[in-house]
Amino acid sequence: MIRAEGVGYIYQTKYQKIEAVKNISCSFDEKKFYALVGESGSGKSTFLSLLAGLDLPTSGKIYVEGRDMAFMNRDMYRLNMASVVYQSFHLFPLLTALENVMFPMEFKKVSKKEAKVQAQLLLKEVGFGEKIYSQFPQMMSGGEQQRVAIARAMASGGKILLADEPTGNLDTENEKNIVALLKWLAHEEGYVVIVITHNNQVAKEADKVFKMCDGQLTEIRDRGED
Repeated sequence: MIRAEGVGYIYQTKYQKIEAVKNISCSFDEKKFYALVGESGSGKSTFLSLLAGLDLPTSGKIYVEGRDMAFMNRDMYRLNMASVVYQSFHLFPLLTALENVMFPMEFKKVSKKEAKVQAQLLLKEVGFGEKIYSQFPQMMSGGEQQRVAIARAMASGGKILLADEPTGNLDTENEKNIVALLKWLAHEEGYVVIVITHNNQVAKEADKVFKMCDGQLTEIRDRGED
């Protein structure tokens, strides 16, 4: 679904140019759960932001389903094809769980009635009952907020889920629940799931693990080759 060819990214600080991503070539397929590991400052989040279309590479190309991202409407790409889930959840604090999940659909002009029905189904898919519908983010645990954030990502209808440290603020039990949910999305629902993580336990669950060091990417494990 996503292919990087010779991707590099340079940004300018006040004092110098930083080559954050260096000549990366790799591909990410549907029905696979990927982990991207590496030290802080290695370029992981920059690379994920390029895959999310938040910026374009300085060099090289990123293809999504064979289309060059440089010639795509990247706002529409994130609206319809790819969603990003963050460590800090980023739920709308003044919206309930149900309203948070409805939001992407209503933004795309889905009727409120249909959005509500679909949001209820999505919340059920991530393990919630009706009790969560009316709860605001501050009323939820971290694990609950992250599951709502994933349900909201699913509401876009796209099959690309990019997650930046999605278990970073969670305890061990909630971490396991979120990893199980991400694996289910990949293996059973046909998503391509790419997760940045510092957590070795999360990385162990991935189908394929990539490591970034000084902006360069290397594959360190492919479960299909085990």
